[in-house]
Amino acid sequence: MSSLTEGRAVELSIGGMTCASCANRIERKLNKLEGVSATVNYATEKAKVSFPAEVDPQQLIAEVEKAGYTAALPAPPAESGTAAEQEPQDELKPLRQRLITAVVLSVPVVAMAMVPALQFTNWQWLSLVLAAPVVVYAGWPFHKAAWTNLRHGAATMDTLISV
Repeated sequence: MSSLTEGRAVELSIGGMTCASCANRIERKLNKLEGVSATVNYATEKAKVSFPAEVDPQQLIAEVEKAGYTAALPAPPAESGTAAEQEPQDELKPLRQRLITAVVLSVPVVAMAMVPALQFTNWQWLSLVLAAPVVVYAGWPFHKAAWTNLRHGAATMDTLISV
């Protein structure tokens, strides 16, 4: 067989998925392409795609991006002495910061609501001021994902959480 008729396979890194329905949506979009067979794993954020030789991997990436997510081809192996051997980035740091902020601001709100001795005149306004950053800042990834999905005509768990 010539290389033009042989199939190829690639494992794409997918970004922006927040639930299993996101993975299903990407999988359906990729499988609609002629000759393409894809399986998307939400947990690993990877898509294993088999495709005919006449399909360019950039077409696969474009299809994922049209669905509202990001995709990238696998990075080439790093050579020794490069940045890959340096300290790895903590990917969860922004989420951890949001969580800590939410906890620090939520504890006083819950305490004021549950302990009558902590309630003073107009304490509800202080609760509002403390809770607003929790809803906006800590919930921002959910709001962003919900907006992206709504633009593509889909409602997901992010929409429910955001509302």
